Order: sequence, then structure tokens, then C-alpha cells
Amino acid sequence: MNYFKIICFIWASIGIISRIIMAIMGPKWKAWELNSAYAPKKPMVINLIGLFGYLLVIFTWYKFFTTQIRFSWIIATLLSLTVIKISTIIFNYTAFRKFAVETLNNEKKMFLLNIGVIIYSITLVSIGVLLY
Repeated sequence: MNYFKIICFIWASIGIISRIIMAIMGPKWKAWELNSAYAPKKPMVINLIGLFGYLLVIFTWYKFFTTQIRFSWIIATLLSLTVIKISTIIFNYTAFRKFAVETLNNEKKMFLLNIGVIIYSITLVSIGVLLY
């Protein structure tokens, strides 16, 4: 199994498993996100996770340029788009937390976000199976 296929499956798993945990935990999930993951004061672990995200994007592009895996540019590009979220969380935490609070407190937005994550996860699995 190549690196890009592994990224597809891990990324899709995170999306699907997080939605299942959200469904099981119900309102406790929202409380955890607002009080721990995206607490009013930025948790220091966010900087470490952000650094890991940046390094993952850099390593993915390294793998793109040093391996001959067809269509690897797709995952490299999609993963690079996460830099927008990572940068917002690290450098503009207040705005990101405001977005998170608004989304978590709006059932329609949460529903649409969850549907989007599920569709994206299914797409990643499909890419992993069909392209890599």
C-alpha cells in the first residue's frame, strides 16, 4: 500500500469515526469541543497539532516529487488546502473559535457539515481504492 492510499484511508477514517463518536456522545461532544478542543483560551496542543499538519503537507509534497505514483497530486493538493484551516486556528484562533461556536450551536450548519464530511470521506475511500 502506497503513502497516498494510506493518507486517503486514515483521513477518511478520521472523518467517519469522528461523526460516529459525535452521534454517540450527543451534546457531550459539543461541550467537549467548546471547553477542551476549542476552549476560550487557545490550548497549547493546537500549536503542536498545527506543526504536525504543516510537516505532513511538506512530507506529502516531498513524496509527490520523489515517487512516481499516478494521481498523487490530487491528495497533495487536497491536503495542502488544510493549511488554510491550520493557519486560521494557529494565527487567528479567536475568529476560528467564533466560527466553531456558531456552527456547533446551529443544527442546520452542523447537519450540513456532517453531510459534507461524510461525502468527503467516501470520496477519499473511493480515491484510495480506485486511483491508488
